[in-house]
Amino acid sequence: MTKAYWIARVDVRDPEGYKGYVAAAKPAFERFGAKFIARGGAHEAVEGPGRARNVIIEFASMEDARNCYFSPEYQHAKSIRQQFADGEIMLVEGV
Repeated sequence: MTKAYWIARVDVRDPEGYKGYVAAAKPAFERFGAKFIARGGAHEAVEGPGRARNVIIEFASMEDARNCYFSPEYQHAKSIRQQFADGEIMLVEGV
């Protein structure tokens, strides 16, 4: 089975409010076996506009990555995140 990844690029507008998203998203990530490969940390935008926070999350399959994103648990967390941050999330199949 080919692994898949969430690639998220985020600008957090309200760090205190964003903590609620992190807590709310945890059950979805646990349910679908998410493994954080990169979360925040040093980065360098060498082409195109960057964002302040970059996250890569590994899943066992594209199905798990998609099911996590569309799960009721994550959709609830997403509604919190969107109040406090701007960004993009891509689902990408591994090689």
